[in-house]
Amino acid sequence: MAPALSPTRSHHVAVIGAGPAGLVAARELRREGHSVVVFEKQKQVGGTWIYTDEVESDPLSVDPTRSVVHSSVYRSLRINGTRECTGYRDFPFVVRSGVSRDPRRFPSHGEVLAYLKDFAKEFGIEEMVRFETEVVKVSPAAEEGIGKWRIESTEKEKKVRRDEIYDAVVVCNGHYVEPRLAQIPGISSWPGKEMHSHNYRIPEPFRDKVVVLIGNSSSAEDISRDIARVAKEVHVACRSNPADTFIKQTGYNNLWTHSMIESVHEDGSVVYQNGKTISVDIIMHCTGYKYHFPFLDTNGIVTVDDNRVGPLYKDVFPPAFAPWLSFIGIPWQVLPFPMFELQSKWIAGVLSGRIPLPSKEDMMIEIKTFYSTLEVQGIPKRYTHRMGNTQV
Repeated sequence: MAPALSPTRSHHVAVIGAGPAGLVAARELRREGHSVVVFEKQKQVGGTWIYTDEVESDPLSVDPTRSVVHSSVYRSLRINGTRECTGYRDFPFVVRSGVSRDPRRFPSHGEVLAYLKDFAKEFGIEEMVRFETEVVKVSPAAEEGIGKWRIESTEKEKKVRRDEIYDAVVVCNGHYVEPRLAQIPGISSWPGKEMHSHNYRIPEPFRDKVVVLIGNSSSAEDISRDIARVAKEVHVACRSNPADTFIKQTGYNNLWTHSMIESVHEDGSVVYQNGKTISVDIIMHCTGYKYHFPFLDTNGIVTVDDNRVGPLYKDVFPPAFAPWLSFIGIPWQVLPFPMFELQSKWIAGVLSGRIPLPSKEDMMIEIKTFYSTLEVQGIPKRYTHRMGNTQV
């Protein structure tokens, strides 16, 4: 086991992002006695829960020169977990008299944002946040001492560029910004419109169109039903469906589920593995996102390989930099808010010296054993951070 840090030692910690993960991280770090600065690119707290009608100029969000829109929230979105499973432990997501805009048990995105603002106000978190400040680069500052980190940032309004040294960095920048796309044979010559669900907001632009959505998770299910109200036809394709899948959805006369797309063609047609051929106007990729840390420079020590962020001990600490660099919110298929809170408590306690970590060597052994287990089970790298995988 690695030697513990000096008990209850205070450190100067940078938190990147003021969404649900960054807010609770800031609270727990300060509770543990650390000094905290939160860097937030937007004008307010909330992260991906800040709804905007704005979408990116590139509907597929692959152009590196595009102006990035952080939020992937669409207007009709409601949480797919209950209030009871969404809030933090000592600030439950309950209906607040005179405050709640949406008292439903599965409320809208606006109610979640209101809850996060209430949380930030209750615990005085905004006083730690530098709004409209973009983190440009995070890198080890070895010349300043072991574990030190250099953060270069820019303030939008003042056009000020800062170069600062911190003892530790907690990365909470979310992972719903950089889309993953399906590979479709023939797509380069297909004449229709392609887009990613990141840029979906309202159904009206799909009126009287024939639309294909690719995906089998919450966004594909939500959006397909949203646009079925106005579209001519909606077809949902998914690679995990059997090749002969062709199901008309109950309650709809214009919504079908298919197997995956086999190919698309110059005449606008889409051919499915089930043999069906349909002329299509729009293909929407509801295919998830890539982990993306454009500001992080670790000289190749922490990498993203086929959506595996690694090496990370328990999805949080890279052994080479532990405990001075950590990540919150990497796992998926989780209860996000409770997980963010527990990860934050762990990180704060480790930094103060109250909670020890294993040695770097032992952490790496556990990580490699876990990777080997996934490989033996035939689980692709891209599912490394899916909770429910065999743990060791």
